[in-house]
Amino acid sequence: MDRKKKRPVLCGLTPGELRDVLEPLPAFRSRQVFSWIARGAPSFSAMTDLPLPLREEFESRFFLYSGTVSGRLEDPDGTVKLRISFPDGASVESVLLSDGEGRKTACLSTQAGCPAGCVFCKTGSRGFFRNLEASEITEQFLRLRFLGADISHIVIMGMGEPLLNLGELRKALDILMAPEGLGISKRRVTLSTCGIVPGIRDLADRGPPIRLALSLTTADEALRERLMPVGKTNPLPQVKKALLYYQEKQGRRITLEAVLLGGINTRRQDADALADFARGLDVMVNLIPWNAAEVPEFEGRPLKEPGIREIEEFSAALEKRGLKVTRRLRKGRNIAGACGQLAGE
Repeated sequence: MDRKKKRPVLCGLTPGELRDVLEPLPAFRSRQVFSWIARGAPSFSAMTDLPLPLREEFESRFFLYSGTVSGRLEDPDGTVKLRISFPDGASVESVLLSDGEGRKTACLSTQAGCPAGCVFCKTGSRGFFRNLEASEITEQFLRLRFLGADISHIVIMGMGEPLLNLGELRKALDILMAPEGLGISKRRVTLSTCGIVPGIRDLADRGPPIRLALSLTTADEALRERLMPVGKTNPLPQVKKALLYYQEKQGRRITLEAVLLGGINTRRQDADALADFARGLDVMVNLIPWNAAEVPEFEGRPLKEPGIREIEEFSAALEKRGLKVTRRLRKGRNIAGACGQLAGE
């Protein structure tokens, strides 16, 4: 770990930072290196338009990446999950998703583990290890690109709560969206939060201007606090005010994500509460049938996946109340790569 920390990790540097680190080399050299990183160079030796002595010098002075791929699984539906391990023992999982029409999406993690502790999420059940650095977030994307995928979209929906590591995430997105590198469009990046009020306001004020999704699950506040302990310190009235502020500043539609738990949050009163919460907001609702990785208990009974009829009736109830509703495709379930199943194991 110490050895790694003594050397800069170049995949986590913005173009300006890279230029500073490589001084007194001319600026065009840093542009070459940044371009190679964006193209997914696996090593300094692959940067063939740099002189051999310079490549050898870089090898002794820097690290290109800080982690190693310690696991790979592929689902028959085309989903690929990578486990990336870092020198201090932290591991994270990242997922490459395909929509069947050629569009590739990278699902990235921002923390090793998660402090939110949502009852239905495998990541949260493993506790919290640490925040990831910008280089470790960027590396996940680049490792997924090594698979030969032309990735056009990013969802910050992997392990961890992104708004609790917003500084490093911002830096990583600066790198991934840099026009001289990967040039990922801000309109093709979505961040999902469990509802960290100060973070939502910070994102509204300082950007980046990406898409926002709230992992709501239920708008019944008492039930939400039992399912999602973060609700005790971020109550729904404050969350809604933060979302209104975000829309005022950013002018973007917000997605309300509802993880459907069989027999728990699909009642008529849940539809009423969700509709009440959405009133005054420009939102769409994304229904996510719970994906069982394990079978945790909630208040003395095992959680269960919702039935097809239960999902359809809840969706119809929301639409009847004037909400636009979509359903999350269940991708990567065979490799524990679906929503709520990542654990870095």
